[in-house]
Amino acid sequence: MRTNIEINNKLMGKAKRLSRLKTKKEIVNTALEMYVRNLDKRSIKELKGKIKWIGSLDKMRQTG
Repeated sequence: MRTNIEINNKLMGKAKRLSRLKTKKEIVNTALEMYVRNLDKRSIKELKGKIKWIGSLDKMRQTG
């Protein structure tokens, strides 16, 4: 999807230096992937204590 947005040049420059990615597109896509991954982790953490797991960790380790 093609989108035009204004991006903070200082922030983009710092991201480019730190990530060593070559293009703004790579930087934005990587940042979005990291952001979504972080949100997914948060939603999983919110389930803690709300789901009862029944199973054997030892059995799972043997078959895997």
